[in-house]
Amino acid sequence: MFYPRSALKPLFAVGMLRAGLQLNSEQLALAAASHSGSIRHQEVALSTLVDAGLKASDLGNSTDLPYGTAEREEHLRADFQATQLAQNCSGKHAALLALCQLKGWDTKNYLVPEHPISQLLRETIAELCQTEITAASTDGCGTPVYPISLKALARGYSKLQQSTPGSAEAQVAQAMSAHPELVAGENRDVTALMRALPGAIAKDGFEGIQAVALPDGRALALKIADGGDRARLPITISLLSNLLQSATPMALESLRTLPVTAGVRQENVGKLYAL
Repeated sequence: MFYPRSALKPLFAVGMLRAGLQLNSEQLALAAASHSGSIRHQEVALSTLVDAGLKASDLGNSTDLPYGTAEREEHLRADFQATQLAQNCSGKHAALLALCQLKGWDTKNYLVPEHPISQLLRETIAELCQTEITAASTDGCGTPVYPISLKALARGYSKLQQSTPGSAEAQVAQAMSAHPELVAGENRDVTALMRALPGAIAKDGFEGIQAVALPDGRALALKIADGGDRARLPITISLLSNLLQSATPMALESLRTLPVTAGVRQENVGKLYAL
């Protein structure tokens, strides 16, 4: 059992759509995202709020600088401070607030465990992952997170790809596949992975977590035991290569190894790869 952290976001998005929330494709992709905090990411998150008659100050997530390196530098050059909108979970929180507004639920205290939205998210994870939820904690951004198994997480992602056209699951999968740059961001490995495998969906989570589902419903989930992130992508690509049982696309093969750099010039001195 482990906490999937941000890998739960696409599954949370399914629950919100089932409850009646209506989002366009970009807003839905961002609701499932751990975005880099680019201007576009922030604009999409804000549009979700504005469409619901809300504003950025209604957000209850933590404040932060953009997650992406280039995006953070641009943010700082513009003399911007850490904000809730720039924080990588703002798309999810905007969607949660929009649903609260739609249902007439309290938007001020939407992160308290007793709030109806917490029950909705819990039931969604239990159903999609076909698992019993016996405990809960709080993620870094303030939303609930539940301990489940890797098999349960993979089952949940498989359902996103093996659903009836037009269903909430299918809508989330289609939005993620159509907008990989919103699910993570430019120069982010999750975005590169989805671009290398058109139709596939992928989502990472803090502390070495990765889930991937192929268009035919085959899925995998992994967790690096020590929480380190550097082994996540090489192992994911190695597992995907075995799962595909065919020639690995070149774009995917290029993600198999990570460079190891050193010195003030950050020169390449080796590479990291999965045996």
